[in-house]
Amino acid sequence: MIQTVIFDMDGVIVDTEPVHHYAYNQHFSELNIEVSNEMYASLTGNSTRNVFQKLKESFKLEHDVEDLILRKRHLFNEAFDTKPDLELIDGVHKLIQDLHTNKMQLIVASSASKSTINRVFNRFDLHQYFTHIVSGEDFPKSKPDPAIFLHAASLSIAPKENCIVIEDSTNGIKAAKAAGIYCIGYDSVNSKLQDYSLADRVISHFNELILDKLKN
Repeated sequence: MIQTVIFDMDGVIVDTEPVHHYAYNQHFSELNIEVSNEMYASLTGNSTRNVFQKLKESFKLEHDVEDLILRKRHLFNEAFDTKPDLELIDGVHKLIQDLHTNKMQLIVASSASKSTINRVFNRFDLHQYFTHIVSGEDFPKSKPDPAIFLHAASLSIAPKENCIVIEDSTNGIKAAKAAGIYCIGYDSVNSKLQDYSLADRVISHFNELILDKLKN
């Protein structure tokens, strides 16, 4: 029986991807580099540090990775704080509330930085539902490396066989499966160029996750 649900955040709980995309594109313009849609899609699910490590190598950037991270984070925070229409993804708040009410443990395991996760959680009052927050900035490799999900599962009240992951990206699904955890792929209208073929189940709306079936 499922006892712990591990959520990705970006694209699953809240769609901050347009804000990230805006911030990255502003930064790419400042750096005078052209990142194709295909390359950008391939970086989905990576931590900001890993994104810039790859871009630094690909475009031979002379900037320090830490400086690149700080600049992008500033651009993101500025855009996040001025975006009034940012909302939780349709149906996810009810799912989170229902799971919590029915004594399911909830953990978030996101490639986002702790500051970004806390920004989202504070804005939507989500801390009350989750026992742990796991940030990709604490791991040397990003998804599809399974480390973040293995760590999240180690925080579970049950063995990983009693956990599930909800993910929206190719890299996140690969990471969950590499960790040996059942994975539900969330295929939303916001997902671009992502592959859900490795997911154990694919949904397009959170009302498809009926609690009794989810537990079993």
